Amino acid sequence: MIINCKVKSIDALASNTYKILLQPESTVTFKAGQYLMVVMGLKDKRPFSIANSPTRENEFELHIGASEHNAYAGEVVEKMRLALTTQESVEIDVPHGKASLQESERPLLLIAGGTGFSYVRSILDDVVANQWQQPTYLYWGAKDKSQLYAFDELVAIADGHDNIHFIPVVEHQDDNWQGKVGNVLQAVSQDFDTLEEFDIYLAGRFEMAGAAREQFVLNKQANAERMFADAYAFI
Repeated sequence: MIINCKVKSIDALASNTYKILLQPESTVTFKAGQYLMVVMGLKDKRPFSIANSPTRENEFELHIGASEHNAYAGEVVEKMRLALTTQESVEIDVPHGKASLQESERPLLLIAGGTGFSYVRSILDDVVANQWQQPTYLYWGAKDKSQLYAFDELVAIADGHDNIHFIPVVEHQDDNWQGKVGNVLQAVSQDFDTLEEFDIYLAGRFEMAGAAREQFVLNKQANAERMFADAYAFI
């Protein structure tokens, strides 16, 4: 469904990463873990995960990584900036995606790389808002701590909920880093003997999603039917 949105705000989250809040001009129903597409032209629609839960009514939060080498995302940020300045509307196509949060009592494993975090953030937001009680583990991988732009927020959420666990993983550590170092999929594999009972939600590049499915099903008894990622519709 194509709808018009006003750009409420644009804020920097980290280097070349922005939080954009959109206010739709009509009510839209979506599920945690779905995405929208920003309409750039007649045949040009660009997908971005919705970072908030549906319990936050009449708002879409996007996290867009737009480095100087990523014109695909950078052009979207510039479109949003212009719309914010002029107070003109932007068009979005929503909702999309079949990797949304499923009703379940199984423990949850949420895995993200980089700004793929916005996908699992929506799911975590919904888990908290609806007071789900099953164990929930969120693994977030990034190049360094500066890219973990919601670090303090996630620590606070985990501290306030006995069933929620936040495990950050960085590729490059500084002298003050106390967490895990390396690849986020390797960190998960090291921490769990089996993933047989888990519902697994994953956001990252296609090769990351493919590697996760192969490794976790083969080595950790994960159920491929209980692994969810937008990438799985294409690979």
